[in-house]
Amino acid sequence: MIKIVSLTLFLFLLSTFLFSKDRGYIVEVGDMAPDFEMEFTDGQKTKLSELRGQIVILQFTASWCSVCRLEMPHLEKDVWQKYKDKGVLLIGVDRDEPLETVIEFQKKIGTTYPLALDPGADIFGLFANKKAGVTRNVVIDKTGKIVFLTRLFEEKEYQEMLIVIKDLAL
Repeated sequence: MIKIVSLTLFLFLLSTFLFSKDRGYIVEVGDMAPDFEMEFTDGQKTKLSELRGQIVILQFTASWCSVCRLEMPHLEKDVWQKYKDKGVLLIGVDRDEPLETVIEFQKKIGTTYPLALDPGADIFGLFANKKAGVTRNVVIDKTGKIVFLTRLFEEKEYQEMLIVIKDLAL
């Protein structure tokens, strides 16, 4: 019986390790978020480090990404509208698309949270392998530490992220 429990635990831990490594991230929960400058669709610029003191969620997205299109209205409702006045900043980081495409994309999706441009996917490349897919969220606490990572729009993981954001915003 102990061997079965030990084997089951080992297989669970191994699958968790392999799954997390297969998600394309090069950062981990507990890491300080790498600093970078971003430019928003309105032309304003900021560095991630200038946003310390706020909870920041980076939502990596692109207009050609069907899963992103599915997730974005949920983020608008569940995160942006609920927490934007409570020290939470949700930023869509659009992977390697021109300004006009990003503006039109946001109009079609109907979101109001800020979108930043990511030419060459350089910002994305600070967090994940550039060959990895978008539809990922990076939750960063007020000190600049990564506290949650998502990949794709998976319901259980999304709900866990919402709990983390709620706890941080209290």
